[in-house]
Amino acid sequence: MPELLQDYLPIAVFLGISAVIALALMVSPFILAVNNPDSEKVAAYECGFAPFDDARMKFDVRFYLVAILFIIFDLEVAFLFPWAVAFGDLGWFGFWSMMMFLGVLTIGFAYEWRKGALEWD
Repeated sequence: MPELLQDYLPIAVFLGISAVIALALMVSPFILAVNNPDSEKVAAYECGFAPFDDARMKFDVRFYLVAILFIIFDLEVAFLFPWAVAFGDLGWFGFWSMMMFLGVLTIGFAYEWRKGALEWD
């Protein structure tokens, strides 16, 4: 049993050091920071001028569309990395399945572009 515990000692040391650093970083602002609030410091900041509208206003649907497109293409890239690493072992089946995946995404992107979903006018 001591051998097993000795194997896990570096992990325990690492967790202990990281916990101490995390605690120090969370506590130090309360100790070191100067607390001198004024109206300028606590005012809401919005692109360099004072906010002028309600926080519950409706957003344009294009913001949501851009967010969804980002998630889709971000996931595409996330699938490309493991595929590229294992490319030598996958063979032609792995190559053509990824080409089909990229083709479907490219067709979807071309459709959105043609419909004008990416225009901000």
